[in-house]
Amino acid sequence: MTDRAEVADVAELAGALRKAVRGEVGFDATARALVTMDASNYRRVPLGVVAPRDAGDVAAVLEVCRARGVPVVARGGGTSIAGQATGTGVVLDFTRHMTGLLELDPGSRTAVVQPGLVLDRLQEAAAPHGLRFGPDPSTHGRCTLGGMIGNNSCGSHSVAWGTTADSVRELSVVTARGQRLRPGPGWAGAPDGLRQLAETELARLRTGFPDLPRRISGYALDALLPEKGADVARSFCGSEGTLGILTEAVVRLVEDPRARALAVLSYADESAAAEAAAGLLPFRPLTVEGMAADLVPAGAGLPAGGAWLFVETGGGTPAEARARAEEIVRAADVVDALVVTDAAAQRVLWRIREDASGTATRMPDGTEAWPGWEDCAVPPARLGGYLRDFRSLLTAHGLRGTPYGHFGDGCIHVRIDFDLLTEAGVGRFRRFSEELADLVVAHGGSLSGEHGDGQARAELLPRMYGAETVALFERAKALWDPDDLLNPGMLVRPARLDDNLRFSVLPRRPVDVVFGYPADGGDFRAAVRRCVGVAKCRTATAAGPAVMCPSFRATGEEEHSTRGRARLLHEMLAGEVVTDGWRSTEVRDALDLCLSCKGCRSDCPVGVDMATYKAEFLHHHYAGRRRPAAHHSMGRLPEWLRLAAATRTAPLLNALARGGPSARLAKRLGGIAPERRLPRLATRTFTGWWRGRKPVGEDSGELVVLWPDTFTEHLSPSVGRAAVRVLEAAGLRVALPPTLPPGRGAVADGRTRAATALLTARRARVCCGLTYLSTGQLDRARTVLRRTLDLMEPVLRAGVPVVVLEPSCAAALRTDLPELLPDDPRAARLSAAVRTFAEALERHAPHWTPPAVGRPVAGQTHCHQHAVLGDAPDRRLRTAAGLTGELSGGCCGLAGNFGFEKGHFEVSRACAEDQLLPSVRQAPEDTVILADGFSCRTQLEQLAGIRGRHLAEVLAQALEEGGAGE
Repeated sequence: MTDRAEVADVAELAGALRKAVRGEVGFDATARALVTMDASNYRRVPLGVVAPRDAGDVAAVLEVCRARGVPVVARGGGTSIAGQATGTGVVLDFTRHMTGLLELDPGSRTAVVQPGLVLDRLQEAAAPHGLRFGPDPSTHGRCTLGGMIGNNSCGSHSVAWGTTADSVRELSVVTARGQRLRPGPGWAGAPDGLRQLAETELARLRTGFPDLPRRISGYALDALLPEKGADVARSFCGSEGTLGILTEAVVRLVEDPRARALAVLSYADESAAAEAAAGLLPFRPLTVEGMAADLVPAGAGLPAGGAWLFVETGGGTPAEARARAEEIVRAADVVDALVVTDAAAQRVLWRIREDASGTATRMPDGTEAWPGWEDCAVPPARLGGYLRDFRSLLTAHGLRGTPYGHFGDGCIHVRIDFDLLTEAGVGRFRRFSEELADLVVAHGGSLSGEHGDGQARAELLPRMYGAETVALFERAKALWDPDDLLNPGMLVRPARLDDNLRFSVLPRRPVDVVFGYPADGGDFRAAVRRCVGVAKCRTATAAGPAVMCPSFRATGEEEHSTRGRARLLHEMLAGEVVTDGWRSTEVRDALDLCLSCKGCRSDCPVGVDMATYKAEFLHHHYAGRRRPAAHHSMGRLPEWLRLAAATRTAPLLNALARGGPSARLAKRLGGIAPERRLPRLATRTFTGWWRGRKPVGEDSGELVVLWPDTFTEHLSPSVGRAAVRVLEAAGLRVALPPTLPPGRGAVADGRTRAATALLTARRARVCCGLTYLSTGQLDRARTVLRRTLDLMEPVLRAGVPVVVLEPSCAAALRTDLPELLPDDPRAARLSAAVRTFAEALERHAPHWTPPAVGRPVAGQTHCHQHAVLGDAPDRRLRTAAGLTGELSGGCCGLAGNFGFEKGHFEVSRACAEDQLLPSVRQAPEDTVILADGFSCRTQLEQLAGIRGRHLAEVLAQALEEGGAGE
């Protein structure tokens, strides 16, 4: 915290701001904790946060803060990688209100935008006119136009359309002293003295700035040269909020090619790819992006090689775009190549590139890697030599990193495995940074080629520009902001690059936790550090099958994003802003709307698993304390349902639950949302049906154990019956735990029959522990799971696969079980034995042909199936059965107990309206509505009156109707 901020009367400041502005003013712990960090290595704690509604609010905030000497920092999506979106005074959050697209003129190809407008919203509005905004950072789904202007962002298409500065026509700015200016060409909107400053330094402006396509470092004062149109707006771009506060911008749009093709060029290594990149520029490609094999997942479908260039071409027709791509392939000296014209296939490949900013934060061995030297740029023709020298420097310092990025512009992104947790490691970070700065300058480059200098690089600007030019930057800053009110410590008179590191506040010793966190070495601190702030969870719409983050899309609030919750957990561990540790109400309230969908586990580029963190937190938060009623009514649901079955009271409970005073009382006592209808209990459980059925078919097929999960057992036994019908039709022999039938052929591969004899006890029931996990009752979950492992031990010894019909239960057994009981080898064995319904048929009945259904499908891939289990076998099974079409992504919003809990109904419904309900409403009449999860089926029935069915039910019905597959 700065000296000025330390002496400010915070309560008086907050009161003055609330009187002066119409937007929200937040000085509470949650509001402050959410913006202590951006996507960089740095952390600064603000006094408070203001979400201005208009330029008048911005001016009012500046007036209040100027009178008290309190710094002001503008913040958009918070994805800056150099620390410039954090501050110690008041943070202006532009993502709540000033988010509008005020005008779009296709004739002049311009748009008028507010600073909080997310780039994708502008692209969506421009697309029907055949236009787009040229720059497109990989964070396009959440970065804002204000942030892009502040950092002069670029993106993969900069070889065609340049940087953000190339796309800005005019700006509206409020200075620190309240002056409203409209910077533009011809000295428009220049503060007093700027023209005189430039005209007395013409020689320096002409010779002191490297001529690079990606020179982002420092102030772009050379844009003020007369031969460059004395463009004040262009010179303002990249100033990182240190000169004025942007309130509006007029931006240029470009024509978007009607068709695109992607040439994937394969090279032996990254240096070969880098040396080839500049030679492709004369073909006028749209992109020339480079990646090495370290960042490409297995099975990505790329041509063989050690590194690749993604070269996109455009055209008026698909044939024209393809012809240009093929021309580049012929001209390039490559190991192999692939031309991709299908739009969906191109998106899959681009996602690999866009996710690299997150995936690069983990080395192949799991070691953490960090930004700091994320985006240096050199002349494209020198990129190959620079990369070799860069690799040598890494080796000399004992560091590792995986370069990737905008090879066509000579701009390299990299995350490096700096040790930022120890004094020695931080010292090495500084020495490496200084030497790398010298290396970049020696190659004629810029310390920043995209993300700005911020705190990461500003200290080293004298090495690039020299002391005189840096002094010129200080003089320009003083003309715009004479009181040094705006984002102090950035660009001029900067903070040291090794101060304010966000890791320094974390506990020095590991935190005592319940889960094993195997991917983080058992260290909860490392698990929380996983979130690097790239904020993919803040994407407003889930593209394709994505799930993350349904609660953020429902509320739009940062605290309900995966990043926001991770930030609060970080501050909880730090103990400075969030001071109550595991008892924190701030963290509890933010996690309250986490649906535990596990979407972040797969969709987050760094694999944050907020569902697990939530369970961990709830366990500690309620230790020795009274729990909410819903934790007892729904967290212990398996116990209540077994009791109802044992006492044969299901018919009575169903009658009481139909409505009226009894149902209202039950919901009130159970913490259940009054808007919800209580599900009907089955009057005959699935295992009750199983015990009464007659054996079907031969007993010589491969044995599988069908898991009688709580939902199938007590709420939807029809799913279990259908699964048995299909599995047996496929030639499999089905048994249930803990009563595997004895007799010949009990184990298909001839292993001992003793497994069956040991599973005759009927009193105990297996359980995946899901409801205890989701409510953070981890002690009870471990007890239940240990008992389950005891019961399943003979099955595990026999090596029998376990078929789990409910995706959430399968996911709990596959991931939560071994992570909760990491020291019990049986947990890993049961996890490995779990099969989904489709996996079981594919792996254990590979020659079976399913019945021909021949109908379209709609519905939603279960979020746990998407995030944990995978749905490729389901897709193949649907195709084999003639079920056509795709299921939507997202989360149904019910998510087990979540949608039934009091206070969650509106968010639950909003999640369903995001993708699921629109997809089924738009489906033709003969469409099969698939929903493998009980929660998904319940949500469909209660919100839309639509019956969803498990895939097993669909196939079983087809078998009964005489389809193939016997």
